[in-house]
Amino acid sequence: MDADVIVVGAGLAGLVAAHELTSKGRRVALVDQENAANLGGQAFWSFGGLFLVDSPEQRRLGIKDSFDLAWSDWQGSARFDRVADEDSWAVRWARAYVEWAAGEKRSWLDGHGIKLLPTVGWAERGDLRADGHGNSVPRFHVTWGTGTGVVEPFVDSARQAARDGLLTFYHRHQVDELVVEDGAARGVRGTVLAEDRSARGVASNRDRVGDFELTAQAVVVTTGGIGANHDIVRRYWPERLGTPPAEMVTGVPAYVDGRMLDISAGAGVRLVNRDRMWHYTEGVRNWDPIWPGHGIRILPGPSSMWFDALGRRLPDPCLPGYDTLSTLEHLRTTEDIAGHDHSWFILTRKIIEKEFALSGSEQNPDITAKDRAAVLKNRLGKGVPGPVDDFLRKGADFVTAPNLEQLVAKMNELTDKPLLDAAELRRQIEARDLQLANPYSKDAQIQGIRNARRYIGDRLGRVATPHRILDPAAGPLIGVKLHVLTRKTLGGIQTDLDSRALGTDGTPIDGLYAAGEVAGFGGGGVHGYNALEGTFLGGCLFSGRAAGRAAAAQSA
Repeated sequence: MDADVIVVGAGLAGLVAAHELTSKGRRVALVDQENAANLGGQAFWSFGGLFLVDSPEQRRLGIKDSFDLAWSDWQGSARFDRVADEDSWAVRWARAYVEWAAGEKRSWLDGHGIKLLPTVGWAERGDLRADGHGNSVPRFHVTWGTGTGVVEPFVDSARQAARDGLLTFYHRHQVDELVVEDGAARGVRGTVLAEDRSARGVASNRDRVGDFELTAQAVVVTTGGIGANHDIVRRYWPERLGTPPAEMVTGVPAYVDGRMLDISAGAGVRLVNRDRMWHYTEGVRNWDPIWPGHGIRILPGPSSMWFDALGRRLPDPCLPGYDTLSTLEHLRTTEDIAGHDHSWFILTRKIIEKEFALSGSEQNPDITAKDRAAVLKNRLGKGVPGPVDDFLRKGADFVTAPNLEQLVAKMNELTDKPLLDAAELRRQIEARDLQLANPYSKDAQIQGIRNARRYIGDRLGRVATPHRILDPAAGPLIGVKLHVLTRKTLGGIQTDLDSRALGTDGTPIDGLYAAGEVAGFGGGGVHGYNALEGTFLGGCLFSGRAAGRAAAAQSA
């Protein structure tokens, strides 16, 4: 055989699986359709957020978290409703993952040299119900080094294993077939692609120069999701989310193409929950794109006002940073706006200085470079952070003006025909501004702003002091045109708790494993219908670890 175990996909889950295998002396063939510059895959480009429960960082900030609270939040978010079938393993994966996040995960990360910022973010605040979707407390731990800091130790491990003769890289090898014979995985077949020296993330060629076949005792599939393949996104777009947008921006490189899902199905693997997916509604076009249709997600604080394409304020819980899929559902199912693919933020310079962050390692150079002085200056100092200011000055979706009428005129220039009425926007904004006269309010968004500022992490570095949107001293005014940004599939290959891929009859296929996004981050859908954020990288770590350990045991 060519190796003890073949790992298909050199993203985070694949690298973690390879680390577990080579650390136990197994010979690994690491196969990927991209070049060596893309080691780490999509995770490299991430912000590096990790979901942890009752961590030292939380306790230092006075956050009282627990497994019981986190598991309640997870269940309220996931809404597992296919437990007898498609969710049968997903719900078990979910509980195991939350137990890990509340237990060993923190020390395991530290053991790999992965450090965290001292602040904890409050992502996906939810649908305003105690038993519903969302994080009851801040749990979003940002890695020191962003996504590059998460990927780095496992890239280093793979390269060392290659030097030691335990791992062989097969770059530019595209798998077209899983070889399953007599009910057991025996290897892979595929296409050798022409050499391509493109930089990381840049779309590469698909020119065939040959074929290949590799054999092993086990195969681990870790090839990611569907985010760059808009055709697949539209094919499985669920009816509950209305109609898919005619135009979307893309939050992942072109190689996140979902092709291994159908290839796996062709080998007899069971795919589940393909209608569950995770796309953001705060996407903007990247003024300096790396991959086709490159979009960036705004990580908003709670203060921007959110309006639909016709200029109506979005209803609760469609608030910035609260409930991603409820907002997507509202925008895509409301009849008179479903034909429009955008919505709007209106905010002030005072808000953008304090509250806007951009997702991605390249959009957070201070954290990515582990530059403490720059982090303090950018996150706690005055002024708009550099990457955000670049979008403010150069981004096609950003406009500024000294007053509302001029702002609306500029916003209307960004659409095919003028859809916004300045007088109607003024009426809604003034009504909101009147709610700031007291430290209490009937407006849910104002309540959320004041609630957030009770948490020291938000008050110091994430939430602007409450003020009137139309206060000239807080200006100029800023309008941001928002697009749907494709990102994650939440379903995929159904696996048991050892990451063994299940066949169509529900029993494991001998020697075949799956981990990461291609497996719905474990079990074929560990998140159910909703993610709590910080759980995507963590799902790659957890499921990749499980797959590597199980495959190592089988190939002993």
